[in-house]
Amino acid sequence: MMHSTPADIYVTKGGLIMFRRLAPVLLVIALVVGCAGTSKLSEKSEQKLAGGDAWRAWHLATRALDKEPGNPRARAAATAAGASIAEEWQRRIRALAEVDSMGAAEEVLKLAEFRANAAHYATVPVGAGWPEEERTLRRAAARLHYQNGIEAFQSKRPKKACGEFSDAERFVTGYRDAAKRADRALDEALSRVAVVPFRASPRDASLGVQVARAWRDELIEDLAPPAARFTRIMAGDAIERDMRVSDLDGLSRREAIRLGRVRGAQRVVWGSIGNVQSSTRLNLFKDTVARRVVEKGPDGRESTYWMDVPIEVVARVRDVTVHVDYEVIDTESEAALAHRQFDRSTSARVVWTSSQIEGDPASYSLVSDVVRTANPNRAREVEKQWASVCGNATTLAQVLEARRKAGTSGHYDREALPRFIAGAAFVFLEDLPPANDLALSALSHGSGPLREDLLRLDPIDEADLDVGEPADER
Repeated sequence: MMHSTPADIYVTKGGLIMFRRLAPVLLVIALVVGCAGTSKLSEKSEQKLAGGDAWRAWHLATRALDKEPGNPRARAAATAAGASIAEEWQRRIRALAEVDSMGAAEEVLKLAEFRANAAHYATVPVGAGWPEEERTLRRAAARLHYQNGIEAFQSKRPKKACGEFSDAERFVTGYRDAAKRADRALDEALSRVAVVPFRASPRDASLGVQVARAWRDELIEDLAPPAARFTRIMAGDAIERDMRVSDLDGLSRREAIRLGRVRGAQRVVWGSIGNVQSSTRLNLFKDTVARRVVEKGPDGRESTYWMDVPIEVVARVRDVTVHVDYEVIDTESEAALAHRQFDRSTSARVVWTSSQIEGDPASYSLVSDVVRTANPNRAREVEKQWASVCGNATTLAQVLEARRKAGTSGHYDREALPRFIAGAAFVFLEDLPPANDLALSALSHGSGPLREDLLRLDPIDEADLDVGEPADER
């Protein structure tokens, strides 16, 4: 326990007394410095406005108000700059209205937004007759959008109609029954998309079901509003409910369309998964590694030495490529709205060693510090051989730690598949996953092209789609 001397106590108390005496002075200094900064910003704002740069004047004045919200000079500078900006904005709107009334109405909304945001700093004044001019331009724009919405709805373009009615409401809140019509158009514009089980090889028909489910789950998340306004991905139970077991093994194109109609889908995603191409290679790392041993002598001093430990590590790598082909089909016309085919590839590496180790895995290195210093070429050779077998991202300590935690058997179990899907550098196993499991790994996050197609189709009305003739049955 530490004891304070009288001198310590004196200094401590003296320092506290001194701080209490200086605190009011420091506060005054801070206020003076702050006021000086605010005053300088206000002055610069006034100068910029006098020079014709109203926007720069506005930013300087608002910075001053951020530092000192109640400063009257800064508020006056902000009001003057805002008034200049609004005056010029009104002039541009009047000029634009003579040639482009819709463009002028859009600028009206931007000016209104600026004034609303500026209210935190100052009330931005406008001319006495401006409110009436603003109402006139807004109502003209709302009226035009409303009429366009009616025409679009009558021509069976509900997506366009929904946008037009929403724009009418954007210009004039509560304009006639625009909001109600927008809701009705949205209901008719929604495209419900059913991702049905893909066809796959009879040797693993379940692959098509699993890929369809993985894509469906991704798309439900990726295309949720506002990402896609009119596209809704149907949940799996709504599609697979009451399906026959044989249907889960893959549907024909006609059966997929029929299922989509029964489930109330406007579009179905149907496709097939080709044969899985696979190649396997085996690599062996057989060498001695170094274990760092620290021992304490009778005198309590520690000594360090390196011990050579023989080890064998087997790495198996399987490369898999799988082909996928899909269509986005309109269930009414049976035409393909989008069609793609592409390959997806993946690799899986499993590493296994039966070597048992002693001590902490972190105490092992491919080469000792002694060898690394005396024979750097040998160190590089061993590290290169290790990387060629186990991969650049895999360390000896990781493999030995995995060996310590593993049981006596390292046979593959499908519970390990998510690690391969996640792209693990290696998995400590004695054997590789089957090729079809790796095909699922390659395709599970492969819905990107389909997402792009659905987003491209999302804003387009059926009447404007170039659907052509129904595709042939494949």
